[in-house]
Amino acid sequence: MTYQDSLTALADSTRRQIFEHIARAPSAVGPLADQLPVSRPAVSQHLKVLSDAGLLVVEQQGNRRIYAVDTNGLKELRQYLDTLWDDVLGAFADSFEKDD
Repeated sequence: MTYQDSLTALADSTRRQIFEHIARAPSAVGPLADQLPVSRPAVSQHLKVLSDAGLLVVEQQGNRRIYAVDTNGLKELRQYLDTLWDDVLGAFADSFEKDD
């Protein structure tokens, strides 16, 4: 997966909410659906998109699937954002040097 896949998956506000819930604590579909204004099947579809984007891992616990954040998927997104941040800081520093 690429950082573009991650950004596309997180562009949807409901998926972002689901991802943020899971970032706080791994969860099954039911508890997530109870906290959100969407149906259980909709939550499952959003979880699939997040998983396909490399942002979540799934662990089978009995008959339940527990979703957790995939740190490897976040690593590529973080590297991309860090590059942007470095560019912004570099431009900011350059603007001060030009003013001197």
